[in-house]
Amino acid sequence: MQVANDVELKGVYKQIGRNVILNGINLQVKQGELLTLLGPSGCGKTSTLNTIAGFLDIDKGEVFIKGKNVTNIPPYKRGLGMVFQTYSLFPHMTVYENLDFGLSLRKVPKEERRKRIEQALELVKMSGLEKRYPRELSGGQRQRVAIARALVVQPMLLLLDEPLSNLDAKLRYELRAEIKRLQKEVGVTTIFVTHDQEEALSLSDRIVVMNKGTIEQVGTPTEIYEHPCTEFVFQFIGKSNQFEGKVKTIDSRMICVELEGNTQIFIESKNMMGSNRSYSIGDRVKLYIRPEKLTIQEQESEPEIFYYNKYNASIVQMNYLGSAWEIELLLFRKRVQVLQPFVKSDWKIGAEVTVGWNPSDMMIVKK
Repeated sequence: MQVANDVELKGVYKQIGRNVILNGINLQVKQGELLTLLGPSGCGKTSTLNTIAGFLDIDKGEVFIKGKNVTNIPPYKRGLGMVFQTYSLFPHMTVYENLDFGLSLRKVPKEERRKRIEQALELVKMSGLEKRYPRELSGGQRQRVAIARALVVQPMLLLLDEPLSNLDAKLRYELRAEIKRLQKEVGVTTIFVTHDQEEALSLSDRIVVMNKGTIEQVGTPTEIYEHPCTEFVFQFIGKSNQFEGKVKTIDSRMICVELEGNTQIFIESKNMMGSNRSYSIGDRVKLYIRPEKLTIQEQESEPEIFYYNKYNASIVQMNYLGSAWEIELLLFRKRVQVLQPFVKSDWKIGAEVTVGWNPSDMMIVKK
């Protein structure tokens, strides 16, 4: 059974001066999902959110919410709830009054307002703080109130514009989990904007990676991380090591790339990125692999795992991160980063080691 789309953007285009802000955006948001717009500053993610909200007039294209064309309908008639990074609470109103404001405007009966406010505060774990003013709350509590205020009006769509960016790391982590729990519990279709990759990967049902006013890729967190479609997505999501060389041999299963110094690296043919996936012998290419995909072992030891790609290297830096070790190797006369869950006692700076990885873990793109 096909899930209905709660939001659809068709050919959305916006230009301000000479700058193209949104360049033909086509996007569908499924009913009940949490979709994240992810990308660097200036990529168009907040402009896309503001287009859906009705805060940004577009030059071309159409916006649909629940199947209705709302392109020319003002924000207050779109049935949306919105949470900003700056909380935007009324400072002269108590928590209760902040939540009651939107319900009063909608002429909801008093007893119904009271029940909804109680339920909303219970959802965000703020029961008992109804009489406090925003200045008497912590940053995390204020953001919970802002979320409750957006939910209490029972919106068709919840829009979150970098709501965690003003919080410290611990609070961000806690509220991230709360937002995910709330969204699933309430079931409201939610669009979340962030530039934080970890936030997007942990929260989302699907992620939209944006760059320069266009969509690079849409997919689940696993698809985006493990199978990026473009070089930009691979570089923006997580960390990566890069090599350059030229294609030596190619068949339907494997590509062999020769680096400077006649070193050969093997990559599975299916791992091509970019629009040009027609490769020939002699093509100049770039190769990418994530640090956690590399494995280190002692030189001359019995191989723990068989790898097509296996090379000698030396350790030049070691950093303990708590959950893993970040190790820098000198490999092919350049620094390469490896993430290892543990290190052996004789691994020190200057130690000679062997590093290996699978052809399936590399990505290739034509230069």
